[in-house]
Amino acid sequence: MTQGLQQYHQDYSMLPAGTTDDMLITMWLRDAAQSTKDGYRVDIEQFFTSVGTTIQAVRLDHLQNFKDQLEELELQPATIARKLKAVKSLLSFAKKTGYTPFNVGVMIKLPKMKEELAERILTEDQVLEIIHLEKNHNQRNYVLLRLMYATGARVSEICNLKWKDVQPRGDTGQVALFGKGEKTRHVILKPETYKVLADYRQGADDEDYVFRSRGGGKGHAGSKLDESQVFRIIENAAIRANIATYQATQTRKGIVTQVTRSHVSPHWWRHAHASHALENGANIILVKETLGHKSIDTTTKYTHVHPDKSSAQYLKM
Repeated sequence: MTQGLQQYHQDYSMLPAGTTDDMLITMWLRDAAQSTKDGYRVDIEQFFTSVGTTIQAVRLDHLQNFKDQLEELELQPATIARKLKAVKSLLSFAKKTGYTPFNVGVMIKLPKMKEELAERILTEDQVLEIIHLEKNHNQRNYVLLRLMYATGARVSEICNLKWKDVQPRGDTGQVALFGKGEKTRHVILKPETYKVLADYRQGADDEDYVFRSRGGGKGHAGSKLDESQVFRIIENAAIRANIATYQATQTRKGIVTQVTRSHVSPHWWRHAHASHALENGANIILVKETLGHKSIDTTTKYTHVHPDKSSAQYLKM
């Protein structure tokens, strides 16, 4: 650290003396979800390996060169944006805490991305078809799909849900979801969905996870479902309904085969909840609070997503 930066750190920093880059990164990621921590650490490591300097020595040309390198790798704009967003977030945190006197990250713009949200919105009929087919196939997965759609929950929130988080409320019930920013929100269910969930409990203890693994994949029998297992459950259910499917190549033990995959993921379920609720007249603030969006701007995106509608339909010719 140069003498000037040392003096700045002593005069203006809210950090303890002797704070290092690694310590700052740990503080920056402290309240983030584990999946966010893992992804950001990879992106930040890539950046500092590329530029070969410290946080306090990062210059504008370092960021510009890193962006150029990512573009030369022909990565998707969304991937480039995510990596740059991680770096910008860290540099912003460094400035706010007094670790650096300025935030050079504000000078780098994220690449513009094609708005693909409309392509990831399932119709109500598609959602109901997926859920209906799963009802006759796997009871646990049927309840999981129905609850995810009913609540718009994130996959991490569903995996961490315990029976103590499910409570009766009048003639129905509610679930408490512990989400981003360590915030809890309560989602009231329709009576039919609450009954399906309550019937599924079958005497489980309050501390038991609602959706438990049967021991396949990464899970251990009786433990909570792993997020990757939920991804597979939803994809397989979509394949069963032949929705958003495609053919992919798979290699196992040296044997190459063609397999059917689906683009449908847990986040598509969350998108569906938001879009369908708004289309059916739900108040946008209510949808924001139910989904746990930090900003109303995020929820507003769904008011613009109508793949099969346009204002032209409301004209006389």
